[in-house]
Amino acid sequence: MAALTEILAAQPFWFWAGLAAALLAVEAATGTGWLLWPASSAGVVALAALVLGPGLMGQAVLFAVLTLVTTFGARRFFPRGEAAALGDINDTSARLVGQPARSVSAFHHGAGRIALDGKEWAAELEGGGALTAEAEVEVTGIRGAILQVRRRH
Repeated sequence: MAALTEILAAQPFWFWAGLAAALLAVEAATGTGWLLWPASSAGVVALAALVLGPGLMGQAVLFAVLTLVTTFGARRFFPRGEAAALGDINDTSARLVGQPARSVSAFHHGAGRIALDGKEWAAELEGGGALTAEAEVEVTGIRGAILQVRRRH
């Protein structure tokens, strides 16, 4: 922890810019939409650290406040459900519903991983229970970054 504090104190711009890039990379890999706001907040803090030079506490408070405001603001003004209901062609996750997939490994207590379109996804089986590896499933919904699936007959 001390090393992280030293890096932050010595190079605040690069610390926050690196955090923004890392969060953005994770967001791009998962596509959840939740890390976009902390990533942009870290970018703003990087610029503030470069231009205004607030102390470590000021940077941390600015990051926390910006993250909360942008995340809750996005939920308020950019709800995902409405766009999907209107058939938003840019909502790639909505296109997964109804797609066939295969379990990568056995599901335990209703949780496991599936392969779909060359990618591996976390999944939950409707009704819970077990599922064997390589079982055929169908995507029925999405909860965050977890796909809801059911057995295919």
